[in-house]
Amino acid sequence: MKVIKSFFIAVSIYSKIPVPQFEWKEEDMEYIFCFFPLIGGLIGVCIYFWNYLCSIYNIGVLCRTLMDMVIPLLITGGFHVDGFMDTMDAMHSYSPRERKLEILKDSHIGAFAVIGIIAYGLVFLAALSEIETDALLRIVCSGFFMSRCFCAISAVSFTPAKKDGILYLFANSSRKKIVKASLYLQSTVCIGFMLFCSFQAGLIVTAAAVLALIYYFYKSRKEFGGITGDTSGYFVLLCEGCIVVIAAIIDILCRG
Repeated sequence: MKVIKSFFIAVSIYSKIPVPQFEWKEEDMEYIFCFFPLIGGLIGVCIYFWNYLCSIYNIGVLCRTLMDMVIPLLITGGFHVDGFMDTMDAMHSYSPRERKLEILKDSHIGAFAVIGIIAYGLVFLAALSEIETDALLRIVCSGFFMSRCFCAISAVSFTPAKKDGILYLFANSSRKKIVKASLYLQSTVCIGFMLFCSFQAGLIVTAAAVLALIYYFYKSRKEFGGITGDTSGYFVLLCEGCIVVIAAIIDILCRG
C-alpha cells in the first residue's frame, strides 16, 4: 500500500495527471522518487508518438518542434520551469548565499528569469528542429526519463541547502537504499536503451547528462550550499537541454 500511495503522490506532485487524492503521511512518501522518472518516460513516449504522426501526415518542422516543447508543459504543468526561472534569478543576483535562498522562495520573477527561460527555449527549439534521425529522436525522448532519474538520485544523495520544503521532506522520508537501488537500475536500463538505439550517440549523450549532473552538484554547492526543490527543476531543464543540443550536433555531423 505504501508503494501505491507513493506512486500517486509522485504523479500528483510532478504532473498534472489526475489521480486519487488522500491525506499524506510520512510513511507514504518512502518511495516517491522511484516513480519520478516515469513522468519523464510518459513525456518521451508522447513526444515520440507525436513525431510519428508528423512523419505520416507531413506536418511541418515548426509545428512539430513547437508541440515537442509544449508536451512536457502540458504533462507537468511547467513544474520544473518554475524552479529553473527562480534559480536563474537567484544565481544572477550575485547576492550573499542567504539572499539567494530568499530569492528562490520569492514567487515573483525577475529579468534574469525571463531572459534565461527565453534563451533556453530558443536553443531548445533550434536543437529539436535538427533532430531528424529516428535513433537520435528515441535517445532524446529517453532523455526525459534519464534527467528525472539523475534528478531523483541527486535529491537523495546531495546535501540539501535548507531543512524545509517539499524536496527535503520527500528526501528525508525516503527509504534511501531502496530508492537509490531503484533509480540506479532505472538509469542503467535507460542508458542501455540509448546505447541500443545508437551506441556512439547514446554514449556521448549519456556522458553529457553525467557532466550536467556533476556541474549541478558543484554549482548548487557553490551558489546555495546544497540543493533545493527549485534547483532540482533547474537541473531537469539543464540536463534535458544538454541532451537535445548534443543529439542535434551529432545528427548534423552525421548528415554532413
